[in-house]
Amino acid sequence: MIKSMTGYGSGTATAEGKAFTVEVRCVNHRYSDFNIKCPRVYSFAEEEIKRLAGRTIARGKADIYVTVENDGACGGEVVADVELARGYHEGLVHLAQELGLSYEPNVRDFLRVPDVFIVEKLQDDDDAILVAVREAMTAALEGFDAMRRAEGERLYLDMSARLDVVAELTEKIEERAPSIVEEYKERIEARMRQILEEIPYDESRLLSEVAIFSDRVNVNEEIVRLKSHISQMRKMLSSAEPVGRKLDFLIQEMNREINTVGSKSNDLDTARMVIDVKAEIEKLREQCQNVE
Repeated sequence: MIKSMTGYGSGTATAEGKAFTVEVRCVNHRYSDFNIKCPRVYSFAEEEIKRLAGRTIARGKADIYVTVENDGACGGEVVADVELARGYHEGLVHLAQELGLSYEPNVRDFLRVPDVFIVEKLQDDDDAILVAVREAMTAALEGFDAMRRAEGERLYLDMSARLDVVAELTEKIEERAPSIVEEYKERIEARMRQILEEIPYDESRLLSEVAIFSDRVNVNEEIVRLKSHISQMRKMLSSAEPVGRKLDFLIQEMNREINTVGSKSNDLDTARMVIDVKAEIEKLREQCQNVE
């Protein structure tokens, strides 16, 4: 069944003491467009994110956000710069002697001295992070796809119902077509009798005029094509493949055929039905913009 282009999903996985959360949001777009926002330090994961997104999203503008939270662990190694501390200590001792002050050194004093203690960040395992991002992205896409399928089902029901209306009206237009020619013949005969009264008229001329009119208002080809388009659309709506662009093209063709029927049919009842068909096709076109 068809899927909607719009949807949302999120997933989280942990690695290297960090929680990686991936969010996927997608809106309607003519083509596929991925916008990935990821902390620069983890930009090496963007290609994998794009690859996974491309396997699920065939059409739509997708914003993919990657956020990282530390679990509170140190995440680094504390290193003391002994030489720097020794230099500070010797300087303080010398200063105390010069000023005649008492000085009792305490190692805790060095906690307030800049750069004596340095936190060296541990090197992350890129492979482990990539596995976590992949896991989070997969979970996000699963939720995202579930939402698209649910919306796609609603689109399917609405578009199928409208397609039923188009099919029913097409049948009525087809049934009405032969009557148009017959009624035209009757009107011509009645008018000729009214004008000529008792004078005989050339019936062959009448039949020739009716034949010309019949050919001009013949919509059989358009009706056949319109029915074919309806049948194709039913199959597409039931397809699991991305069919949004094909549906859009098919709707244009349906609109072309019904416009031709309207221009050919010199009949008020048919004109009303053509207007109703065009209204339903326009609603189908609007819904088609949401289909992947």
